[in-house]
Amino acid sequence: MSVALLLAALPALYWPEPVATAAAVREAGIERLLVPPDQVDAWRAAGVSAEPLRALDRKARVSLDEPGLLVRADVASATLRPWVVANGWRFRRDPAGRFLYDALPPGKAALATAEVFVHGADAVLAIDPRDLVQVGLMLRFLATVPDAELPEVADVAVVDDGSALLGEVLSLLARRNLLFRLVGAPDPDARLTVQLGTEEFPRDEAADPDAFALAVRRRLTDARRSVRVFGSEVVLVRAVADSSHARIHLLNYGQRPIAGLRVRFAGRWDAGRALGDGIGPMPLEDHSPSDDATEFTLPELAIYTVVDLEAR
Repeated sequence: MSVALLLAALPALYWPEPVATAAAVREAGIERLLVPPDQVDAWRAAGVSAEPLRALDRKARVSLDEPGLLVRADVASATLRPWVVANGWRFRRDPAGRFLYDALPPGKAALATAEVFVHGADAVLAIDPRDLVQVGLMLRFLATVPDAELPEVADVAVVDDGSALLGEVLSLLARRNLLFRLVGAPDPDARLTVQLGTEEFPRDEAADPDAFALAVRRRLTDARRSVRVFGSEVVLVRAVADSSHARIHLLNYGQRPIAGLRVRFAGRWDAGRALGDGIGPMPLEDHSPSDDATEFTLPELAIYTVVDLEAR
């Protein structure tokens, strides 16, 4: 991958103040650094390929949520459950959008970097200096992932009415790994079409997006879902595939390593390969193809793993 392609495919980092030395930035392998215009010459003189990010350019970008987990008290009990905060649905809703992770707290930048890569988004990350090394490691790993231009896998067609209410629904669909695509009108070829305001999906029911997403899952049924993940509630999936090749992206929003994650993917596929950040190549264990789906186990998942499968 050339530097030009790398700059186009991977997120940029924004550095508001020279809080890190140029040597540290170079050592981390950061190839695109955005800084205030009056600091560009100083960074370039120090050997860093810096570009200006003007205030107006920054304000023009859509601010994103900090990716990861929130712990929410369940209303019905005293238990605590994780709540995944992810931005993939925002990228899907506005593929041409320009985004900004503003002032990411320590420990979040590597996950944000992987999230941007998985969805091919245009995003700038304002990171904590303590995350330089981890971001550098993630960028180097992402540069090793082979290109794969494949069609999106989606089980649900969602008619986008542009409303904030539908945005909440999309967030919950993504959180439940219900693969969707956005359409302008009902799609007769989709396994299920979701349109707010219809008899099947009344708008007032979407006021509780969690319950609404569960209702969508029940109407779709698990048997018709293209992908299911067992063993974790904090791993989100994006899948692309054609008749001969499938790629499954898995993002661990809990960020703690997960062992023995089981994945079910529709179709009959040969045992492929997995590539994980901080892990490298790994085999798919307990590969079990059947007539309608293929199951396998990932030995380990750090933050991001990509799985490639070939048709049998």
